[in-house]
Amino acid sequence: MEVLKVFSPLPFKDKVTKLTGQLLFSCKEMDQDRSCKGSEVRIGHSLNEAERQHLARRIKTVLHCLKQNGIYCSEDELPNIAVLGSGGGLRAMIALLGSLSQLKEDKLLDCIMYLCGVSGSTWCMASLYKELDWSTKLKTVKENIVQRLAEGSVNWSQMGLKLAKYYSEKDNFSLTDVWAALIVSHMVKEIDEHRISEQRGNYTNDPYPIYTVIDKQCKYDRLNADVWFEITPDESGYSLSGAFVDSSCLRSQFENGQKIKDQPETDMLYLQGLCGSAFADMEEILKLLYEALKHLIKNKIGSTEESQTSQTPDVQNGCEVLLTLVDLNLCMLKKEDPKIYLQTMKNLLKDKHDEAEQMTLHLERLMTSEGKIPEAELKDYTLHLCSSISDMFKVQGFLDKIWIAIVKAIEKMVHWIWGTTYDYLYKMKVEDVDPSVLDSKTREYEDAGALLNSPYFSVLRQERDIDLIISVDCNGLKPFETVVQTAELCKELKIPFPEVAIPPEGKEPQDFYVFRGYSKAPTVIHIPLFNAVNCKGEVLEWMKRYHTFRMDYSHSEITDLLDKAGLNIKNNKEKLLKEIENVIKEKKMK
Repeated sequence: MEVLKVFSPLPFKDKVTKLTGQLLFSCKEMDQDRSCKGSEVRIGHSLNEAERQHLARRIKTVLHCLKQNGIYCSEDELPNIAVLGSGGGLRAMIALLGSLSQLKEDKLLDCIMYLCGVSGSTWCMASLYKELDWSTKLKTVKENIVQRLAEGSVNWSQMGLKLAKYYSEKDNFSLTDVWAALIVSHMVKEIDEHRISEQRGNYTNDPYPIYTVIDKQCKYDRLNADVWFEITPDESGYSLSGAFVDSSCLRSQFENGQKIKDQPETDMLYLQGLCGSAFADMEEILKLLYEALKHLIKNKIGSTEESQTSQTPDVQNGCEVLLTLVDLNLCMLKKEDPKIYLQTMKNLLKDKHDEAEQMTLHLERLMTSEGKIPEAELKDYTLHLCSSISDMFKVQGFLDKIWIAIVKAIEKMVHWIWGTTYDYLYKMKVEDVDPSVLDSKTREYEDAGALLNSPYFSVLRQERDIDLIISVDCNGLKPFETVVQTAELCKELKIPFPEVAIPPEGKEPQDFYVFRGYSKAPTVIHIPLFNAVNCKGEVLEWMKRYHTFRMDYSHSEITDLLDKAGLNIKNNKEKLLKEIENVIKEKKMK
């Protein structure tokens, strides 16, 4: 593992970095770096060494790309451009792929310094960056991704084994593991076990990648400066607070800046689950998870191995109880009559689990005439049955890790625990980080779409010095929500951001909006996916067709969506070039 040591302090200046890679610390950062010397946690707002070197190398690529488009500038005048992909499930994954493919076709992709995503757009990034220098062979990479999404599959046995592996290999098993193993693998049609640190050095000809999530506790505590969390192949941490750790040991246990217990590095399937867990509201997520567990349990019960004598009658009964418990919870979510499942449960529990049998009778008595069971009672009942079955498995010496992981998954669903990770800042003293973060042994990370469905705050770090943001927005019915929310948050946090004036409600959006930055604010190009230009009066129909909750698309649907996203770039190539020229002119004036 590459240990992160703090950088030697350099003279104070307002800018902490330039595109040439020169590192410049503020006085506060110098003091923090001295206090953390020898730590495996890096405190400071500077860019990490690997990122700076990547940007320094990419300057020649960007200059050559601009020259191909008839734009000439010096290195000092070079525009620093970031492409942002929003959330939106498979819709966002495919739309970002279509946008990047058209940027490549229009000879604009090589002028991009950063590619940053949240939620579904990170699924696209994960597929791209596992390929060595993907941007040099994007046509082939795109075709392979399309074929996988249209024709690929992951079977229930593979999902079950992956779930069991997540449960057995890490201390902090959570719903994110369940979501990744059972839902994301199905949607992206693969179990990607690559590690993000393996991407180091594999993307020398590509934009620098940033995956964005949020700290759930910080969101609820309204600690907006600490909430934004970025993950790159080199380093992960709090974007605005300036506290980072090597990405290969993000899950490991730390105390006072020192690693005290290794944990396996997260793989890319888990990262996609972490980034893409705000797929829908809580009720919809629960339905998806219970449905997936139901299929997994049926697959286990029906498999040849499970029917052999390795299971005692008590264990077989416990497995049937788990299936019925899942069915009971699922029928309540769907507002269906639970009587049949309560009756089945009574039959299964008879003379086997006395207390659970009594609780089943209690639920029957509490059930209303409309077939409703009080939510709190159902949760207690579910947890009690899971505990009883876990105890029974232990007594019987039953060691099937998939079944054990299923029980733990149900418990996590009741408690609604996502993204639990050891806090690498635990017991540290960091001036710019809220004490509640420093005092916590674990943190919970989740999809940034639960707060802001676009990764603005990763690229708005002052030291990244972004001049132009190209936002590929897939927010469906609210095409301006992300840029408006970002403007409001930036005002609160005193981060330079352009004024945002949006068109009146009720009108179909256009395909290209420019919010020009002044002084230190970047210019933002906002591109709604479905708009009056590429959909021509059918925006609502396209939104309904590609709604966020879709689990898969046909080959033709994928192709159509790629084309729609590509048109937004193709139709506006000259406008994009014009905004790049405007940035260069402004830099020349400065």
